[in-house]
Amino acid sequence: MAAEEQVLVVERKVLEETGVFQGLTFDVERYLDGLFRPGQLRFVPRPQAEKDPSLKQLIPYVVMEHAGQVLSYVRGKRSGETRLVAKRSIGIGGHINPVDEMPLWGDFREVYLNAVHREVAEEVVVETPYAERVVALINDDSTEVGSVHLGVVHHWTLKEPKISRREQMITQMEFLGLDELQAVREDMETWSQLCLDYLQEKGNG
Repeated sequence: MAAEEQVLVVERKVLEETGVFQGLTFDVERYLDGLFRPGQLRFVPRPQAEKDPSLKQLIPYVVMEHAGQVLSYVRGKRSGETRLVAKRSIGIGGHINPVDEMPLWGDFREVYLNAVHREVAEEVVVETPYAERVVALINDDSTEVGSVHLGVVHHWTLKEPKISRREQMITQMEFLGLDELQAVREDMETWSQLCLDYLQEKGNG
């Protein structure tokens, strides 16, 4: 019998203490300081987390961009999140699971970033140098999926468009311009729509 998947969560009250928001917030440091305080994050069984809105599953959401074009894909039938199957996405990432070398004490930001890189490497192969930064957090309590997840948006600027898929649930992967993405916005998962709106505003700013 397969072991039950454990996922990284934070209690919703931690988010409430800092200030609940809907959509994107760019006050990154204030929120991350709260999330990464000792004792705030823990692992629980995924089935429990999916049904308990008092918990928020922490999800890294990595948007990859090269020369004004953004990596995009469609979630295939093998996706672990059945509620997002057939949705277009511009975010790579997923649940953070415990591994032997991942203790929940010390400098958790470094541990978290290592987990982000590991999660990305499970889904795609990045064969180019890149610059990375955390640009926003996502909270969307308007949907069933969003109510139990909290996204951390990472923006990776790639030197070259050298990405290949590793995970079978990733289909139709390609770099698209913002206008091309806007044309298929209605086919996107909610988080990707929010990130696309941010990229559009940034491009017009």
